[in-house]
Amino acid sequence: MATEQELQSLFNKLDRDQDGKVSINELFLSPGLSAIISSETNTSSPQELLVNYDSDKDGSITFEELKEAVEKANNLT
Repeated sequence: MATEQELQSLFNKLDRDQDGKVSINELFLSPGLSAIISSETNTSSPQELLVNYDSDKDGSITFEELKEAVEKANNLT
């Protein structure tokens, strides 16, 4: 289980271009971090994360979308 601060730190590491979004490419470029995200969100792949939680359907995940996914999985402390 992650705190919001830990989740923000993880998101910032994934967001390589610092545009406030994590793209599918950024998820694939960091397989270790993606595995942590998958476990925190109870998803099996970056694609599943995008399909289920990319609420604006722009092909990337914002911090708020990631936070919502972790909250739904009851992994935010």
